[in-house]
Amino acid sequence: MTGLELLAVALGMRHGVDPDHLAAVDGLSRVRPSPLNGVLFALGHGGVVTLLAFPAASLLGRVDLEALHLPAFLLLLVAALNLYRLLKPTPPTPPKGLPLLNPLLLGVLFGLGFETASQLSALALSAELSPLRLGAFFTLGMLLVDGVDGLLASRLQNLAKDSRRAEEASRLLGWAVVAVALVLALAELGGVDLEAFALPLGLGLFGLLVSLRLYALRPA
Repeated sequence: MTGLELLAVALGMRHGVDPDHLAAVDGLSRVRPSPLNGVLFALGHGGVVTLLAFPAASLLGRVDLEALHLPAFLLLLVAALNLYRLLKPTPPTPPKGLPLLNPLLLGVLFGLGFETASQLSALALSAELSPLRLGAFFTLGMLLVDGVDGLLASRLQNLAKDSRRAEEASRLLGWAVVAVALVLALAELGGVDLEAFALPLGLGLFGLLVSLRLYALRPA
């Protein structure tokens, strides 16, 4: 890979560790555990970034989609579903027909929010890199982070069915998802800029998931 392609991967990884991504993937994995949640989320999101890298797609910039606060409302949905599962002793499975629980669609909708500096940086690179290659390497970076995150979260949730220790870890992750999702959603709706805290918050959430996964695997 060239230096620009490596930079695109790095931007994708940085984007993938954003706390809104991890809260969405972890929250979705607690509702519907699947090892592919993070992969599909990253593919949906990366597809939007690739589209925006094409010059013709610059017309979308005239539409103020950011004003719709799509990521904020999606995070509120994730928080509500996880809170419902936490408060119900034996929560029923959410209706399968609920389209927003599709990780691919969720990734697409997050991408339409134009909410991160990483997307803008990726668009700037399109002048030196073909849009398709740019999108592919940017998406690869997100896949490395969100894919691993979704895999760990789903395995932790599956372990919770047969292990008391894993169940405790899963509930703790659920409360963390609710808290992070609510903070991010309310901050965006209230116009509070949390960009300076995004990276440490995202790394902290990912580190918590890894720690809980290791805790769940330890003998009781």
